[in-house]
Amino acid sequence: MQANSASGLAVHDECKFKFQELKARRGFRFIVFKIDEKAMEIKVERLGETREGYDDFAAALPADECRYAVYDLDFVTDENCQKSKIFFFSWSPDTARTRSKMLYASSKDRFRRELDGIQCEIQATDPSEMSLDIIKARAH
Repeated sequence: MQANSASGLAVHDECKFKFQELKARRGFRFIVFKIDEKAMEIKVERLGETREGYDDFAAALPADECRYAVYDLDFVTDENCQKSKIFFFSWSPDTARTRSKMLYASSKDRFRRELDGIQCEIQATDPSEMSLDIIKARAH
């Protein structure tokens, strides 16, 4: 575990291990990460099975709490090629506690750097800001 200098948070090793599994072996469709404020560390909250889709991912993000997440998007290009991109999400709904929003904001950049291989980033405060159409448009 390494402490995040900006916020004093540690990143649990499981976060990096599970991300590597998603990236290298496509072992998961998505991962939701949560800051454990008592332990002051970032932990894996939920692993999305490969058969789960974007709706399952969106439903895994709580309506009134911040989270980080990664999603492995499969798509077909205009040239009809099958591709995949890994998205990093910073989910910070307006209804979340101010302290929580500040903690997630101050830790995001360093945590994102721990996850080597992120190709796109989405910051969302409302589900409409991360619709599948928006994600697909960003992938191309």
